[in-house]
Amino acid sequence: MKIAVLSRSRRIYSTKRLVEAAIARGHVVRVIDPLRCYMRISPGLAEIHFRGRVVEGYDAVIPRIGASITFYGTAVVRQFESMGVYTPNTSDAILRARDKLRAMQLLSQQGIGMPTTVCADSPDDSEDLIKMLGEPPHVLKLVQGTQGQGVVLAETHSASLSLAEAFRGVREHFLMQEFIREAKGADLRAFVVGNRVVAAMMRQAREGEFRSNLHRGGHALRVKLTKEERETAIAASQTMGLGVSGVDLLRSDRGPLVLEVNASPGLEGIEAASGIDVSGLIIEHIEKAVAKREARKQ
Repeated sequence: MKIAVLSRSRRIYSTKRLVEAAIARGHVVRVIDPLRCYMRISPGLAEIHFRGRVVEGYDAVIPRIGASITFYGTAVVRQFESMGVYTPNTSDAILRARDKLRAMQLLSQQGIGMPTTVCADSPDDSEDLIKMLGEPPHVLKLVQGTQGQGVVLAETHSASLSLAEAFRGVREHFLMQEFIREAKGADLRAFVVGNRVVAAMMRQAREGEFRSNLHRGGHALRVKLTKEERETAIAASQTMGLGVSGVDLLRSDRGPLVLEVNASPGLEGIEAASGIDVSGLIIEHIEKAVAKREARKQ
């Protein structure tokens, strides 16, 4: 197969591992910077150019779209889709997962466990909004935040009120969620490929921090998920329409709760903690999906 990896740099660990895995399985692979792509949008003739040349002949494209380039990055993915190129994560699926409010609403519609979440637009409703959520602590999150950015813990009612007003003051859309004490600063990352969890890790926040993101000082351990946790992760990924995802879960007294579904999950932490060749499993999934598409055409 001929595979394109949409990424800002081939030196990024996840991009490098995907390229290595594809080459090891005998495929031709090229890293394409989505911000250097330009497109012709016309009925019957969808076209992408990259550095002066037509991008053509690809069987699959793997999007590695960071939050800061979501708008144009997903437009490039959508153009590949228009050209009939297979992608495990479509542009619409990436956008669903990237918008935390939309994602939470979709998860709740499917009855998938999640922390109680509230949101509002008008500052006049803050007091009643906090009453709807319950007693603090509360977690405030930017709707478009990623990797723990824009996530704040409010330990008192007045702190929740002040932070809500501060977010509105800078015109940022945000969510408020219940704080799950029993998680004790740890969360689970389930890596879903297709319809199964292929690897998992537990991330523990450093002392004095409630966010367990690895680049914020958290550390990762290999973990065995329960059947319910695996089923929840798969259901969350499928609700977003993603073929490859990282689902973040909390262990709570009422079962696994989904924090977030990541459409461009990093590979370094999960491969190091689990010892599993996740990159190879992604390429294997793409091989099977492309083969199935080709069989349907015949």
